Amino acid sequence: MLETNLELAAPWWLLAIGLAPIAYYLSARSGGTVIYSSLSLVQGAPRGWRERLHRLPALLLALTVVSLGIAAAGPRTVDATTTERREGIAIMLVVDRSGSMDARDFVAGDYSISRLDAVKAVLREFVLGGEHTGGRPDDLIGLAVFGTYADGLSPLTLDHGNLMQMLDEVEVAQEQSEASTAIGEGLALAVARLKDPDTQSKVVVLLSDGVNNAGTIEPAQAAALAASLGIKVYTIGAGSNGIAPMPVTTRSGQVRLRPQRVQIDEAAIEQIAQRTGGRYFHARDAQGVRASYAQIDALEKTEITELRYVEYHEHFALFIMLALGLLAAAEFTAHTVLRRLP
Repeated sequence: MLETNLELAAPWWLLAIGLAPIAYYLSARSGGTVIYSSLSLVQGAPRGWRERLHRLPALLLALTVVSLGIAAAGPRTVDATTTERREGIAIMLVVDRSGSMDARDFVAGDYSISRLDAVKAVLREFVLGGEHTGGRPDDLIGLAVFGTYADGLSPLTLDHGNLMQMLDEVEVAQEQSEASTAIGEGLALAVARLKDPDTQSKVVVLLSDGVNNAGTIEPAQAAALAASLGIKVYTIGAGSNGIAPMPVTTRSGQVRLRPQRVQIDEAAIEQIAQRTGGRYFHARDAQGVRASYAQIDALEKTEITELRYVEYHEHFALFIMLALGLLAAAEFTAHTVLRRLP
């Protein structure tokens, strides 16, 4: 079978071809009549070539309509193709919002900021791109947070602008009942969100600055579930062990920084990464958090091949020229050799 890459840019214009019979009919019946007293003398005479071709102008006009309809439909052939390679994976970002994420041991410019605010800024650059990364425009990205409880804020999506709006609204848990750290719950929720997408690579990036002390799912259990599903988990320990300045509201309503003891269960979150084939990063400051996400950005890239037609050879001009030629022939024959009596 003969294969062709001919296609129509606007195939609905082919409906105009239906006007061709109407054009033929109106053209064929046009013209005047001559009244004779009797046709008996010419009834047996042979038909001449002019009489045999007297409907030719009408036919040419009908073919003109057909040619214009095809031209309007935009016939074209693919003249060149390109293969575009893109990189995209499914990523669940999991962020700790427990009380210790309010520690002010991270610095932005000349000001100390909370660990959570520093992570937000880095995640924005990680997803949308910035000075250190090109962003992840082709990735399905979702967002989950955890304190005492895990909460899925965004499903996997390509709408990264809306995702960042949800991230901006995340705040450190202030109520004591919500300020604990359920690392296992947060990871398990992310794994559940990654079960369905049909992508070659599925990744969780989990950041925490504490010790798992809440929830019914242990981090090791969640890691085993991720490993069984082929989901790789990268973990980031944010901050340092020891003493960190924490904001405290005094009786007078003023907010002051007071040193408090903080601790990261590095062994537990490192084991999560090892169990799933990921890596563990310890980020002691905002720059360390940025470097951790930058390394993950460089490590996790899955190639997707996409074939796109990018260049066409248009043929509508040929049919327009043909239509003009047919119309000229119809007019010429109708007013010369095949001219009718008015």
